[in-house]
Amino acid sequence: MNENLFASFIAPTILGLPATVLIILFPPLLIPTSKYLINNRLITTQQWLIKLTSKQMMTMHNTKGRTWSLMLVSLIIFIATTNLLGLLPHSFTPTTQLSMNLAMAIPLWAGTVIMGFRSKIKNALAHFLPQGTPTPLIPMLVIIETISLLIQPMALAVRLTANITAGHLLMHLIGSATLAMSTINLPSTLIIFTILILLTILEIAVALIQAYVFTLLVSLYLHDNT
Repeated sequence: MNENLFASFIAPTILGLPATVLIILFPPLLIPTSKYLINNRLITTQQWLIKLTSKQMMTMHNTKGRTWSLMLVSLIIFIATTNLLGLLPHSFTPTTQLSMNLAMAIPLWAGTVIMGFRSKIKNALAHFLPQGTPTPLIPMLVIIETISLLIQPMALAVRLTANITAGHLLMHLIGSATLAMSTINLPSTLIIFTILILLTILEIAVALIQAYVFTLLVSLYLHDNT
């Protein structure tokens, strides 16, 4: 096992060329599609999950906000499949890269903010100054609210990066401990291996939850601006 904890987070290359783009484009190929009138169980389950997720996220939105439904559903599917594929051995998880997560978060956040300023500029500006604010505190509150607005995409990206990276590091450490203990103490190895299995199940849940949280927060930003 590779002793370098951060080796799995290095962007892979093929013949000296970065392979990140190919890895990012790979998950959509795993999503099955059907050309027949009657779908099989896999397609039916997939459509049911997509409909359920879309309904849950779009319930609070008005007509203008629901125009983002396709983008949000595509976003949650992409992040979830990317996170799950990253749990496979000798694989690379693009969502552990802060640059990629920022590349997803900033355009989506900017789109919601621009939509808010275009459609409801008074309400958008009202967020910078809560009603009933004392006059001496107005400049400070405007600065604080501006910073809190600008930090939203960074919070989105850092949350996703930190959760996925921490899980991968923990699995790497426990896996290394299991391998090291296998030649020393068999009962301890079985205990650690059981912990590793439970952690893997937890990481599968975290991969799906983080995809949902990322998309849900974008949906909430959209709701605040439509």
